[in-house]
Amino acid sequence: MTTLTAEVNRKAVKAPVKSMMDNVMEQFGSAAEQIDLHPNIKKILSITNNEIIVNFPVKMDNGNVEVFTGYRVQHNNALGPYKGGLRYHPTVDIDAARALAMWMTWKTSLAGLPFGGGKGGIKLDPSKYSQTELERITRRFTYALADNIGPEHDIPAPDVNTNSQTMAWMADTYMSTRPPAERTANQHVVTGKPAGSGGLEGRDRATGYGVYLSIKFWAEKHDKSLNGKKIIVQGFGNVGYWAAYFLEKDGAKLVAVQDAYGSIQNQKGISVEDLYNYIQINDGSIADFPKARPIEKTMFFTLNCDICIPAALGNQITEENAPRIKARLIAEGANGPTSVEGEKILLERGINIIPDILCNSGGVVGSYFEWLQNRNGELWQLDEVMGKLDKKLKESFEKVYSYAEREGMDMRTAAYCLAIERIEKANKQRGIFP
Repeated sequence: MTTLTAEVNRKAVKAPVKSMMDNVMEQFGSAAEQIDLHPNIKKILSITNNEIIVNFPVKMDNGNVEVFTGYRVQHNNALGPYKGGLRYHPTVDIDAARALAMWMTWKTSLAGLPFGGGKGGIKLDPSKYSQTELERITRRFTYALADNIGPEHDIPAPDVNTNSQTMAWMADTYMSTRPPAERTANQHVVTGKPAGSGGLEGRDRATGYGVYLSIKFWAEKHDKSLNGKKIIVQGFGNVGYWAAYFLEKDGAKLVAVQDAYGSIQNQKGISVEDLYNYIQINDGSIADFPKARPIEKTMFFTLNCDICIPAALGNQITEENAPRIKARLIAEGANGPTSVEGEKILLERGINIIPDILCNSGGVVGSYFEWLQNRNGELWQLDEVMGKLDKKLKESFEKVYSYAEREGMDMRTAAYCLAIERIEKANKQRGIFP
């Protein structure tokens, strides 16, 4: 057999790429085995409670009608109301929503919040629609979901390609469908709203700040300074921007960024504020940023750096690129950015990973603060919010790091074990109805 034929055959039998759902179930199974999870609880947590699919028509600016498909998956509510984001992206489907909803269950449990896990969104590319069309799409989606969400039942939040404006439209639509006397009591049906419409001061930076804090806490545990450390960030939305912003304040140097439009690097350093100001006048794109040079997309994760922050979509670090990654720390700003096979390679190479359910939990902690603020009719100041975030996230990091050290396991497995143990305890105490 020739070398060429052997190579062709090797590629032909290559295993198919695993979905996010495959990854989350494998991670769950591994942790369940570690803690000897009761078989009955394992059955309950292996499935979702509810899966809602809605098809709804919306009139476009030109008068034509388009029909959109929206999803909301509610995984588990043993600890409290379902909680999780809504994303607008072409990759949104029921399988992705299931995986993301399960991750939210683990994330809220690990953070010690009185929430369960949910996730959803609409299958669309928002760049193809005007602002007025996106408003109508959002309001119609909210109306279609109205009986399946609620401030004490299921509380959506922003995610990929959704923001505070999206949440303001959702809150207004939902509140408008309630009787007049009940409207203000339903303001916390969503979180991530603008500060002037019941939102939390600092909610925009909460997730990115949490990523920064996780890196800072990890560095302190290893007696390392962040000063001079090179960082690369995939995704320069709220999470990537704020993580880079706070890291730069501590002396770290942003050397490369990748988004949906391109990849750039400058090993001498990229000013976070300069890049942020550039994308404001360049339709949100980093492409053609004058103070960095473009690079091939496939080169991004292999660049010379100390810290890598994947803050975009899932399944970005895989068995294909993991062997060539030079970073010594992966801080997961996105949900599920590292495949199971990719993670095995990274761990074998001695590369540390701060898992998503810990690393990016600042967002859901901030959402919890906003929910409480609305529920209690309070207004919290920015310094108070940031102080509470710092305290809450430090507690979570310490728990996971100590558990991993004590049990001799990686941080993801430790985080899963802690999260699942809390849910198992709640399920056992509540029992099964009837």
